[in-house]
Parts: sequence; C-alpha cells; structure tokens
Amino acid sequence: MKNIVFSVLIFLSTSLHAQSISSPDIEIVESTPVGTMLDNPGIRNTQEVWLEMIGSAHRSLDLEEYYVSNEPGKLLEPVLAAIYSASDRGVKVRLIVDSRMYKTYPQSVDSLGQHRNIETRRINFGEIAGGIQHSKYFIVDEKAVFVGSQNFDWRSLEHIHELGLRINNREIAEVDGDIFNLDWQLASDTTRSGKDIPVAHKRYQIPVHLAANGGEDAVLTPTCSPLSCIPDTALWDEHAIIELINGAQHSLTLQFLSYSPRVWGGGMYTTIDDAIRSAAKRGVKVRMIVSDWEKSSQSVSNLKELGALPNIEVAFTAIPEWEGGYISFARVEHCKYIVADDTSFWLGTANCEKSYFYNTRNLGITGKSPFLAGTLSRIFLKSWNSPYKELITQTENFTPREHGEKK
Repeated sequence: MKNIVFSVLIFLSTSLHAQSISSPDIEIVESTPVGTMLDNPGIRNTQEVWLEMIGSAHRSLDLEEYYVSNEPGKLLEPVLAAIYSASDRGVKVRLIVDSRMYKTYPQSVDSLGQHRNIETRRINFGEIAGGIQHSKYFIVDEKAVFVGSQNFDWRSLEHIHELGLRINNREIAEVDGDIFNLDWQLASDTTRSGKDIPVAHKRYQIPVHLAANGGEDAVLTPTCSPLSCIPDTALWDEHAIIELINGAQHSLTLQFLSYSPRVWGGGMYTTIDDAIRSAAKRGVKVRMIVSDWEKSSQSVSNLKELGALPNIEVAFTAIPEWEGGYISFARVEHCKYIVADDTSFWLGTANCEKSYFYNTRNLGITGKSPFLAGTLSRIFLKSWNSPYKELITQTENFTPREHGEKK
C-alpha cells in the first residue's frame, strides 16, 4: 500500500512540474514544510516570488499583514532586506498590521517604521468590527498583487504549507488598493466604530480576464470581508464561496486551517455547512482537509457528523515535526481554498468560520480556469494521498496536538 501511495505522489509531483509554468499575469505560489513530500517543483516558492515582486517596485509598496515575525538567518530576513532596499531607492512603503498581534511581534514592525520612506500603522479590528486584521496581501506600484495564506512569518516560508496567488492586473490592484486605503485611514483613527466606517461604495470593472498557462483565459474576481467594511458588497467572500459551492456538479474539494459551524460565544453558523451538504445530496463528491490543530476544538463532533454523510469525506492532516526540533505555531497545513469541478476556485486568507466573514478583514480571489483549478486540485490530492492524512470517522478518538509555545 505504501508503494502505491508513493507512486501516486511521484506521478502528481511530475504532473505538476510538467504543467505549472508561470504566466506573466497570474501564478500559484506555495510554501511547503521542509522535510515533507508536499513540495511541487513546478510551482515557485513564496520567498522567490516575494523577492521578485518587491524588487520590481518603482513607486509604491503597500502591505497589509496579520503580523511580522522574523528570525535571524531565516527566509523572511532577505524579504525584509528587500523592503529596506526598496525604500532606500525611493519607493514609498506602507505597512498595516493587526494591533493585537503587534503586541506579540513588535520588533520587525518597529524597525521598519524607523526607516526612511516606510510608514507603519496598527489597526484594531476589534473596535471596528469585532474581529482582527487577518488578511495577508501586498500591492506593488498599484498594478501587481500578492494574496494568500502566507503570513509575514519566517515559519510560513519553510515550516507551513501555504498557497497564494501572484497577479498582475490593475483592476484587481484597484479593489485591493481601495481596501488598503480604507484600512490605512481606519488605523489612524481609533475612535471609529462598526457603525461609523467611511466606506466609499463603488462598482468595479470586474471580473477581469487574464492569461493563465498556455494562453488560457482565466476569469478572476477579487473577494473580501467583512461585509460591513468593503466597498462593493457583491465581492463578499461568503457570497463568492456559496456561489462556487452551489455551482459544483461533480466534485468539490476544500482545505482550511479551521472549519466550524460553531460561533464563538454560542450559536451556530450553518451557511457554508448547509451548502456543502446540499452539494453532496445532489451527488457532488466532497472532500475536505482540515489541519490537525482542530483536534482540540469542539468542532471535531461537527466534522465527524459531516464526514458521516453520503458523498462526503473529511480528514485531518498532521505534518510531522521538523527533524531539527519542535517549532511553535508551525508544521501545519494553513492553506485556505476551494475547488469546484476542477474548473473554478476560491483562494483566500479566511478560515471557514463565521467571524472571518462578518468581523474580520480578509481578502481572496475567485476564478474560472481549468488550469489554475486543476493545479489546486492536484495540490489537494497530494495532501489527501499522503501519509499525513487522517480520515475522520465516527469512532475515531483524536488526541489534541500541541502547537503553541512549550511551557
């Protein structure tokens, strides 16, 4: 059995290597934990793409990140050096981070803020909408965007499975730029409340058509959350996800760090859960991967219930610890994406819980592209067919996994 799985993984790796050629307009970008078999040679790694994009900046670089966590000698250090270099050549750099996470990781943000042509701000989304600033994206010269699950964290570049998109398109950069400018304004005014958000409502010239691999026409639409703080409510993440799931006819694959219909503080949120169940009832084959960090969550019972339904399989993935020793908040699959029928997809920064759509800042992209969607499906299958997968069954008892700081 192990030989069969290994052969499947080799085939998938070879397939990805042969087909995942970068497009000038859009490409999938990954990070994979060192020492695992999840790497795809045909997909560029995050650090390479970040360095290329930041190095190409001529006028502006706007970054909105959950936090910034560097470690000397690790892969984020050259990225931060590239930002300093950009500012030294006259690029105007702006950085927004979540105010609560800043308290945990202040050093790199403070250092950046003391450099010429770099300005940093902290945003309190708890005061604004009851959540956090959880998005991870940046915009270069108002024309190129990177968005994905990758935090600005050295661990995200070498010890966590992440997926993102590099996109060259002014229309998408305009949408994300408007969100950045709104948050930049909100970060400077801590007196704002959820009832007093200066959102400039507008409609955008979207979707956009970009050239994917081999000249394929990829139709893309940016998405965002929370609903109360976005310029165009038609671009809401939840709406885009439900539309994608409802449109699935044959297959549906989903991967998140966390998935729960339970609402913090009580109550249930079943919008996405109901859509998945409806898809399965009409014959769509559903597979979902959730990180093993969820083993300590009350949502395990909900995942078991979902996985017991016809046409639905749910699994944890458990990434083995690094041979060099334990690393806190790492060795996990942190990706957030959905693929329908190998033709359409959503990829973003939100986990699948109510607060990420109603209270928390997140960004994403939906797209119709057999090449991009098919590539994401093959990435999913590589995890699904790996030895890291643990199928969730009704009878299985799961032991919570430590992932925080060891005491």
